[in-house]
Amino acid sequence: MTATSRSVLTPDALAMMDAIARTGSFAAAARELGKVPSSLTYSVRQLEDALDVLLFDRRSRQAKLTPAGAELLAEGRRLLDQMDAVANRVKRVATGWETQLSIAVDGVISRLTMFELCEAFYALCVSATVAKGRTPAEGQMAQHGNPGTRLRLRTEVMTGTWETLTSGQADLAIGVNIDRTTIPGVQIKELGSLRFVFAVAPHHPLASATQPLFDAELLKHRAVAVADSAQRMAPATINLLPGQDVLTVSSMQLKIEALLRCMGCGFVPEPMIREHVAGGRLVVKPVQRSTGSAGRLGYAWRTPDPTAPGAAKKPQLGLALRWWLTQLESPATQQALLERHSMVPMAGM
Repeated sequence: MTATSRSVLTPDALAMMDAIARTGSFAAAARELGKVPSSLTYSVRQLEDALDVLLFDRRSRQAKLTPAGAELLAEGRRLLDQMDAVANRVKRVATGWETQLSIAVDGVISRLTMFELCEAFYALCVSATVAKGRTPAEGQMAQHGNPGTRLRLRTEVMTGTWETLTSGQADLAIGVNIDRTTIPGVQIKELGSLRFVFAVAPHHPLASATQPLFDAELLKHRAVAVADSAQRMAPATINLLPGQDVLTVSSMQLKIEALLRCMGCGFVPEPMIREHVAGGRLVVKPVQRSTGSAGRLGYAWRTPDPTAPGAAKKPQLGLALRWWLTQLESPATQQALLERHSMVPMAGM
């Protein structure tokens, strides 16, 4: 790499590439970054001149990456994640608190409970005395307070929840299927079991069936499925029949919306549709096949390698992660994460 190319491949330049790719245009990226579009155009040309490649296809009206641009973006995102991780480790060494804590949450986990946990985390305050009944970890937190650890929540689906943890994109994953093979360097604890039921709208043809439904009957009707968010690991496919018409959506909330509109049928977590069933907006039907139980769900986090050189001198889990793990040990919190779902739409959903 020449000095010229090294000088232009800065974190700001990589973040700019990421913004352009995400927003789909130079103008939208400029608004997000608080700059003018001409400034971004100039910076991209500097990158292209230094690397002697084209990063964006000028023939497209949108900001479409060339193969070289896509490679730079992928590697750039990885480098930015590594930079954040270094800053996080340095901060943890100095204070015990992480600069940022990334949490991957499966779409079947209660959003209401997650946000209440976030509120409790942000409410951590400085206290010189340790209140009676606190755990040692909570006592240390009370003495030092929360110095501003940033939370980063991301919603994933099935295997994607595991992938974000094992790839280093998340520090904690909530709602993982713990029937999977144990992964080295990852510790897992159980949340509980989540029961899935087969549901349709009251005016769906299957709603009038009086007997348990066989696969041959299900095959005649469109299924609604949530796409696994995994990008590199093999995505999971659950309860879909070969040859069945499928409407694929990106979240369990959208799947439930599709069921309410009689756009298909499918298995959904019983707690997430409990209010709809009670209100007569959805009907639960018995089926001959498995009810689609998700099995045992849990939470998992990456643990430091005790055999690594100098591991004994390095800090172990950060205080922010330790706080979350303490909350997740509560049976009441575990039940709420699996059972407590609000039907009230959240802002931005």
